[in-house]
Amino acid sequence: MKQIPLIIFCFVCLQGCKTQPLNSMLTLQASITLPEVKGRIDHLSYDSRHQILFVAALGNNSVEVIDLKNQKIVHSIKNLNEPQGVFYLTENNSIFISNGGTGECLVIDANTYQQTNSIKLSGDADNVRYDSVNKLIYVGYGDGGIGSIDARSLKLVSEIKLSAHPEAFQLDQSAKKIYVNVPDNKQIEIIDLEKNAVTDTWPMTEAFSNFPMCLDEINHRLFIGCRHAPKLLVIDTQTGNTISSFPVDSDVDDIFYNSKTKEIYLTCGGGYVDIFKQLDSNTYIFNGKIATHSGARTSLFIPELNSLVVASPTGINRKASILIYTSN
Repeated sequence: MKQIPLIIFCFVCLQGCKTQPLNSMLTLQASITLPEVKGRIDHLSYDSRHQILFVAALGNNSVEVIDLKNQKIVHSIKNLNEPQGVFYLTENNSIFISNGGTGECLVIDANTYQQTNSIKLSGDADNVRYDSVNKLIYVGYGDGGIGSIDARSLKLVSEIKLSAHPEAFQLDQSAKKIYVNVPDNKQIEIIDLEKNAVTDTWPMTEAFSNFPMCLDEINHRLFIGCRHAPKLLVIDTQTGNTISSFPVDSDVDDIFYNSKTKEIYLTCGGGYVDIFKQLDSNTYIFNGKIATHSGARTSLFIPELNSLVVASPTGINRKASILIYTSN
């Protein structure tokens, strides 16, 4: 117990002096400039077979297609309407793009970049997840819903009602549940996939604005990034109890768990990636931070490359770019 105040003290000091500790486990390997991209950048997806990264450039109304192997842009899918979520599906070589402006989830052929289908939701289509067992694409949307789309027929098969707009959510295949961040109502809502309905809620009491989320399914741990106050919460998915919490940098918007190194990465718009280490399922420590760019708050961890890809929007005297960090 004596370690906790020391960890928090060191972390606060690091935030104040803005230095990079020696134990940081991410190294910048490359930076790919996006010269035509303006405005906010949202979520990302990856095609491991072709080493292609898809970037939802929300403020640019485009999805940028980037060849990571050769570090260059190969295409731009234009004339979208606030693209927020993006997911590449290997099985049918398609890109699913959720548009916040129209509520549509577009299906794009990854060879031709032509639209093959459109699934209309009520509005503000956002995060996208894939259930590889049941072949379902899940899309969060509107004033409170998650739509499930059959990945083969490309038809909307169900809509699960929530109390307010969903932000990040994660599928727990073993428990047959979906955990959903609902920041407007300061809670996490738990969907029973056998009932296709919310069966439980976990109120946020220690911190609010719970936007990003990731899951360690094996250890039954849910990692939640909050913006007010800026914190990482570690929650036991079997009880809903918070077992650990730590201060983090401001404006966190994505969070990933590296099961190989047992690290948790939080990308924060304040200009840092905060790194935490899982010693066991109940013990976590702050493990350093790396400087990125102001506003660089969305990212994607790619296990095949052991890399964290961070999206950096335009800034003062700075073009948009993709920053590629490799875990040591």
